[in-house]
Amino acid sequence: MSDNFLDMLVFVRVADAGSLSGAARELNFSLTVVSRKLSRLEERLGVRLMNRTTRSLTLTEEGTRFYQRCVRILTEIEDAETEVTSGRDTATGMLKVTATFAFGMRWLAPLLGEFQRAHPDLHVRLDTDDGVTNIVDAGYDLAIRFGALADSSLIARQLAPNRRVICAAPAYLDLRGRPGTLDDLLKHDVISFGDPPNTHWVFADGRSVNVVSKLSTNNGELGHRWALQGSGLILKSIWDVQEDVAGEGWRSCFQSTGCPQRRSMRSFPIIDWRQPRFAFAWTSSQHV
Repeated sequence: MSDNFLDMLVFVRVADAGSLSGAARELNFSLTVVSRKLSRLEERLGVRLMNRTTRSLTLTEEGTRFYQRCVRILTEIEDAETEVTSGRDTATGMLKVTATFAFGMRWLAPLLGEFQRAHPDLHVRLDTDDGVTNIVDAGYDLAIRFGALADSSLIARQLAPNRRVICAAPAYLDLRGRPGTLDDLLKHDVISFGDPPNTHWVFADGRSVNVVSKLSTNNGELGHRWALQGSGLILKSIWDVQEDVAGEGWRSCFQSTGCPQRRSMRSFPIIDWRQPRFAFAWTSSQHV
């Protein structure tokens, strides 16, 4: 079939150029190859398509009708290829995305706004939900969540590790002190969030603690606000609190407060931010 299309292309180029030599130059073929393909096409069709003399080349009646059909076919093929390949550089249609509220607000919304401006024919819908969403039933093209993907036929790709920290407002730490051990966490007020709220905190070395939460919500941003008010400790992703803790220098509690020098605790330095609105109370390198 590919040879048939090539023969059609050669025939159209010969008719357009008005000569075999002109078509050969345009196609970068030898004159012999062009002549052979034209003869093969006529032989296969069983009709003469062109009247050829040493000085002129004209289409026969059958050749004129065949030329018109070939031009339409080749144009359709070219248009189809253009339509398909144009999608490589330009996005069109609807892009439906879901993410958690905080990540969507702080990171994804600005990026999607920039992406849409670069692709004016694209329509973007961003939905935020801190719970689990059935992205297939809801018709989402892309979902961004934190944690391991359960057994699924969905394709997942890790965007980045999610380093989390236990943090609190400086005013809370001044009042209640900074925890030095996992057991100390049980003596503190804790803010939990999620659906259901996460009160099982797991650390990079595999240890964990079940904290007691008196303030809980299904919305991480609400928990964030409570923590800023000094209501307790909260476990948050570093990207979510980095603006609140932005500043220079920190002090490990092992040096500044004489917390027990437990070797296993070195992975969780307690660090104090005095100037920013937020202060780290604990660092966990857990990836979720």
